[in-house]
Amino acid sequence: MVLFREFGWFQALLVVLIVLFCLLYIIRVARIGRALNTPFYAVFVKLALRIAVFGLLLFAYLGPSYGDSKKEIKSVGKDIMICVDLSKSMDAFDIQPTRLEKIKFEMKKIVDAFSSDRIGIIIFSSEAFMQCPLTYDQNALNLFIETMNTSLVPASGTDFGPPLKMALNKLDAQEGLGTQQKSKVIILISDGEDCGEQTGKVAQEIEERDIKLFTLGVGTEKGSQIYSGRSYKTDQRGVTIVSKLNSGALKSLASQTGGQYFEINDSRNDVTRLINTINRIEGEMRDARFVDVSANRYFYFLVAAFLLLVVDVLVNVKTVNI
Repeated sequence: MVLFREFGWFQALLVVLIVLFCLLYIIRVARIGRALNTPFYAVFVKLALRIAVFGLLLFAYLGPSYGDSKKEIKSVGKDIMICVDLSKSMDAFDIQPTRLEKIKFEMKKIVDAFSSDRIGIIIFSSEAFMQCPLTYDQNALNLFIETMNTSLVPASGTDFGPPLKMALNKLDAQEGLGTQQKSKVIILISDGEDCGEQTGKVAQEIEERDIKLFTLGVGTEKGSQIYSGRSYKTDQRGVTIVSKLNSGALKSLASQTGGQYFEINDSRNDVTRLINTINRIEGEMRDARFVDVSANRYFYFLVAAFLLLVVDVLVNVKTVNI
């Protein structure tokens, strides 16, 4: 099958002008030949060569393509819902500059690593809020990540239940677009201080749906104080609060759902391992589209035009014999 680039009005005008020029040239040579009463038919040899060169150049410009014109390309990807703890304990600075700022930096790396997958963001403390629905738009995701801070959610402790339930519902809502639950992933990022009572029940639902849950703990066992304005946050008795990483709760949650636990502390960063682990999960087909895969063969016409130009230069023909 041969395809050509669209022939526009400018190209048509050019062809008309060339044809007019050739006709005028023939008429002029014919008049001279008749006036001198001498043969002039040799002019057609040169003219035929130059018309052939022009025709070949025109064909090269039109970009003739050979082969199958369309090929089906299947889009395969995963749905990844990231739940980010924005409780006040994420302002602790045992991870520099703070736990939250470190997480924001690492989340941008995760977004960049899964550019062909849909990613959504849920923020939570004791309640959960949809920050960004599942999307391929990396710019939007990075914008939402940059604006995250602990004042976006109520300052009333941490509960893993609501964000996990919301993530599960949002992923279930996408079932019409695919059938493989294994291509759906939840990442829970927190310092592990879970005060909720429904977490275990939601985790069981996640396991039953065969959705992978990966937990990412951020903080240190030593912990640190939490900034609150110009001073440190204190409890009701006035004692300075020290927030520590509770890795046990996050490890248990990941284990219960067949996932894995990863950690960011003062000497360890498992984000690359997390990315590699998720990369090994098989994606599902999102859609199929057809793209043009025919090969442009303009080069052959250029070579033929060049050879004819060489012949035109080397061969001398008398247009009017005297």
